[in-house]
Parts: sequence; structure tokens; C-alpha cells
Amino acid sequence: MRVQTSNLYKARDLLRAWTGRNIRARYQQSALGWLWAIVQPVAQVAILSIIFGYFIPVDTGDFPYPVFSYVAVVPWTLLAASLPDMNDSLVSNMGLVTKIYFPREILPVAAMLARLMDFGIAAGLLLVLMVIYRVPVSVSALLYLPLILAIQLLLILGLGLACAALNVFFRDVRSLLVLGLQVWFYATPILYPASMVPEQLQTLYFLNPMAGIIVAYRDVLLSGTPPGMYLIPSALISLLIFIGGYWLFKRLEWQFADIV
Repeated sequence: MRVQTSNLYKARDLLRAWTGRNIRARYQQSALGWLWAIVQPVAQVAILSIIFGYFIPVDTGDFPYPVFSYVAVVPWTLLAASLPDMNDSLVSNMGLVTKIYFPREILPVAAMLARLMDFGIAAGLLLVLMVIYRVPVSVSALLYLPLILAIQLLLILGLGLACAALNVFFRDVRSLLVLGLQVWFYATPILYPASMVPEQLQTLYFLNPMAGIIVAYRDVLLSGTPPGMYLIPSALISLLIFIGGYWLFKRLEWQFADIV
């Protein structure tokens, strides 16, 4: 593991270059360019606000539904956009994988980092919405944001590395991933507050690591309070998923060049 980490660190310039390539390729010949990072979550929140703000009202307490949902949609979009990109990162670059030696995890990691830029752009709009709807911001609570994001990135890395490795051998992994993300979306408190989940199911519900992560974002950004104890299982599960995903990736890495 020490040698592998050292090799990855030595290839950091390649990681930066490949991340930049992914960003440029995504917006190449695009009229809106980086604005697409905002269009997708804004469109989704607009639809959700109409449905769950007017036709099927959801009790979001003192927070307007557009802000309440946008706080959840932005981190969810980071996960939902990163995983398919990471999943395809090896098979779509088979020329590199088969002919050049480099730490193969650079490809899925770069795919995630490229989506992290979109996350930052979309998060900037959140600040605008909070000003428009006069949602107060607690500076002390904001200090927890890097921790919450780090936990989410561990989760994405673990799942993305595992999917990328398995997709080399089984191309239907992408279809399963798309289906899984659809189910996962409704099992996460994005459309509704976690308080709507029956109390007797709360423990089971928060075994979904994204549930604790989303609630943590809302507590810090909307309520101005530190994350609760629910973030601990999210952190532990995300760490275990990262360790398992990275182990699986390195276990299968030597076969990539022969299979792809």
C-alpha cells in the first residue's frame, strides 16, 4: 500500500492534467460551457419546487422549498454525475490502459475531480439563493463543510473505483449503476426532510450514508448547527466503502490490460 500511494503521489501531475482534460472535453463545442453545471440542478429544483411546493406540499419547516431542495440536489448531483464517469473511465481509455504504465486509479479519480468543479460552481448559486430567501448563515457551522464533503468524497471514491474495476469485466455494471442511483435517490432525504421517516425506521434509514450526509449539509447551511450523531455512521460506512473499493481496484488492476 505504501508503494502504491507513493506511485500515485509521483503521478500527481498526470492526475492534474487528466482532470483538466476531462473538464475541457466536457464543455468542448458547448454553447453554455460551464453554465451546464448550474442548469441541471436548477432545472431539477424548479420541477421539484412546483410539484412539492404547490401540488403536493412537503413540510420543510421555516425554509422555502427551493432552498431546502437545492441544498440536497447539489451534493447528490456530485455523486450521481461522478459515478457514471468513473465507471466508464477505464474502458473509454483502453489505449492508455493497455499500452502505458501509470497508476490506473488516476482515471476514475480524475473523473471525480472534474465533477468537483461543477459542484463548486453549483454551490456558488446556493449562496445567491440563501441571500434571496434571507436564510441566515452561521460562520462557525460552515467550518464543518470540509468534513462533510470529505466524507462524501470517500463514499464516491470507494463506489467509483469498485464500479470502474468491475466494468472492465462486466459491461452491464453501468446499467446496474443507473438503476441503483434511481432507487438511491428516493431512499435519500432530497425531496423530503428525514423527519418524515418513521422513528422506528430511523436507525435503519441512516445506514444509507447519503442520508446522513444530506442532513448534515442542511443542518450546517440552513439551520446553522453542527452535524448530529447521524453523521458518524455515514463516515464509518463511507470509509469502509472506500477501503473496500480501493482494495478491489488494486486487486483487479493487473488484469485490466489483458481484458479491456
